[in-house]
Amino acid sequence: MIFTTKLIFWISIFLVVYPHALYPPLIALLARYRPHRSRLDEYSAEWPSVTLIISAFNEEDVISAKLENAVAIDYPPEHLNILVISDASDDETDQIVLQWSAKEPRISLHRQERRLGKTMGLNAGISQIKSELIVFSDANAMYQPNAMKELVKYFRDQRVGYVVGAALYNQDESSKANQSEDLYWNMELSLKQWESDFYSVVGGDGAIYAIRRNLFWELAEDDINDFINPLQIIAQGYLGVFNPRAVCYEDTAEEFAKEFGRKRRIVNRSWRAFLKSLPRFSLTQHGRFLFELFSHKVIRWLSGLFLLLSILASAILAGVDHDPLYILAFACLLSSFLVALIGYWLDRNSAVMPKVIYLPYYFYFVSHAAILGIIDNIKGVRHITWNHVRGEKQ
Repeated sequence: MIFTTKLIFWISIFLVVYPHALYPPLIALLARYRPHRSRLDEYSAEWPSVTLIISAFNEEDVISAKLENAVAIDYPPEHLNILVISDASDDETDQIVLQWSAKEPRISLHRQERRLGKTMGLNAGISQIKSELIVFSDANAMYQPNAMKELVKYFRDQRVGYVVGAALYNQDESSKANQSEDLYWNMELSLKQWESDFYSVVGGDGAIYAIRRNLFWELAEDDINDFINPLQIIAQGYLGVFNPRAVCYEDTAEEFAKEFGRKRRIVNRSWRAFLKSLPRFSLTQHGRFLFELFSHKVIRWLSGLFLLLSILASAILAGVDHDPLYILAFACLLSSFLVALIGYWLDRNSAVMPKVIYLPYYFYFVSHAAILGIIDNIKGVRHITWNHVRGEKQ
């Protein structure tokens, strides 16, 4: 009994610590000393045809600025088209797009007459596209002028199936969700770079990522396209590249509550994509990628479960074995939970949250959202449509 409990404790502690503290330096070392390939890191003399797809639902506040940003992108205009896919928007989004289309023929609108979700919109819109490459974007993601060329240039390498850019967050010191998400995202960007160098970046980014048109397969309505499609592409033997010089800027949620719902929904769909795609992979052909996938995503999603197991195991060992090590471990784990509860109280009351509090709070916050997302999937919950997390219309 005691031996089994100790085993559970140490395995759980390792799996909590590994993806957050051990995997980053490990993948950084592997990227440096065991890189998978060299890169074609220069602009091409000939640019392929590209369609920029902007997914939108009730984006009247930002869609005009997005289209202005899109037509200003530094890319040969004869090779760049812009398609807005509206998921039955019931505000002025579609009218604004049509006004732009009247003066800029490269812009077109595909409207779904009833809300079917982003993925179904992509299925319908992409079926009409003939360009060599597709770039996916959100309505509030503003691209730097050179972002398109930075995304596209790596496709000269025929092994590359998708390229992911860096989505950076607009700074808002008044937003606690923005501050914690920015800290989290800075580490994510580093992981993307190291994974890209070692083998392949894991997943896409709905704000800024590009694929070969022939590598998009029709998806189920509850699929998360920027995760399952990259998994499909890797399974076919292609690679994914991260380019930090392909930059866009967007907003995060204004409040933790909105960000919690977004993360719960993303993990719910990503977990389902993982289970659906896993049989496509083999250790012999995709060993490096599976190492990245489990280390970066799967184990991290389960951190909340491992944390709960470590707390319960340390409590049992502290009470039964009376070993000072497990008494200290239980005290530390319980303290971190209590600090997170304080953070929750401060957040609920819109009070100032010091870093020493909001870091543990954010860790528990993300872990809790991920576990609930997985539980939702087990219960058969499917997220197909939703509102964006910006503004006051939530």
